[in-house]
Amino acid sequence: MSPMTISWVVFGCVFAGALLGMALRQMLPEHHLSENSKDVVKLGMGLIGTMAALVLALLIASAKSSHDMQSTEVTEMSADFILLDRTLARYGPETKEIRSLIPVTVANVLNQTWSADAYRTESLDRALGAGADTFYKQIQQLEPRSDFQHALYAQTLQISMELGRKRSLLLEQTGGSVQMPFLVVLVFWLALIFASFGLFAPTNSTVIGVLLACALSVAGAIFLILELDRPFQGLLQISSAPLTNALAHLGK
Repeated sequence: MSPMTISWVVFGCVFAGALLGMALRQMLPEHHLSENSKDVVKLGMGLIGTMAALVLALLIASAKSSHDMQSTEVTEMSADFILLDRTLARYGPETKEIRSLIPVTVANVLNQTWSADAYRTESLDRALGAGADTFYKQIQQLEPRSDFQHALYAQTLQISMELGRKRSLLLEQTGGSVQMPFLVVLVFWLALIFASFGLFAPTNSTVIGVLLACALSVAGAIFLILELDRPFQGLLQISSAPLTNALAHLGK
């Protein structure tokens, strides 16, 4: 289910809670709406509001942390590609064929990861995996002849292993960090809070308009959290600029 669809579901649940509260106001006996009853309801909703704020903060922090981590890993991969190309260039002209594989791999990552299609784990796996197998076979055929080439050969292997590690990290993180049970409980609490608003609010167009705007704001917040949780697509996707810049510097 897309973030937009989930956000509209959240909006419907929250605003329906407010309308339910208004309907209950018309049905309940007057003594149920006394000042003492209002005080108890306010205390209960204050407790639920505090818990909802904590869960909302947890979801924001989790999604933002995951988004930033994957963005950093993409930037580090870009730097590793450039460093790998420079290291092979220093090794000697016999690495020309191996170096030609690096731009192809980066271009595949850009085309398959930042495409119009929904981001999928196998896209990144396919983009890096096929090129990595060929690259390792070519590396194994190198025969260092001097201490300098031995040092560069070891550095090339180290950078290659680091690229493989970052690729595995990105693959493991594509499942998302926002847990659906947290989101369901949060929406339930928000619906209860809005029901309490409608229970004691006068029924007029101004109040309904304000509650509508508040429900839209809540749905918007959930939408942004879910967008953060899918960093390779949507409005808040990770920038492909680091890899694009790396591609422009390769082979020079």
